[in-house]
Amino acid sequence: MINNFAKEVHVNAIEHGWWTGERSFGDLVTLCHTELSEAYEEYRNNKDITETYYEGEKPCGVPSELADVIIRILDMCEYYNIDIDKILIEKHEFNKSRPYKHGGKLT
Repeated sequence: MINNFAKEVHVNAIEHGWWTGERSFGDLVTLCHTELSEAYEEYRNNKDITETYYEGEKPCGVPSELADVIIRILDMCEYYNIDIDKILIEKHEFNKSRPYKHGGKLT
C-alpha cells in the first residue's frame, strides 16, 4: 500500500538528483521541518488551509506543502528500509488503546 508509493517516491527522488552524495538523518528531518514551515507560511499569508493555487503548473498552498512533508517522509522510509505500512497500523492500534489526553499535556 504505502510502501509501494514510498518506493516510487524514492526512485523519483534518485532520478531527480536528490540522493547524490551523503545525506544525514538530521538533514533529512530538517527538510521535513522546512516543508511544515512552508505550510505555515502559506497560512500566515492568508491562504485558506484547503486552497490549492497554481504558479504555472506547480500546485501551491497548505495542501501542497503537507503533501511535500509526506513525500519527504516516505522517501526517508524507503531509504532506511522502514516498513511504513506495518508501523502505521501498529502505532494507530496502540494510540487507540491510550487514555484520553494521555501524558498530562495541555495540547
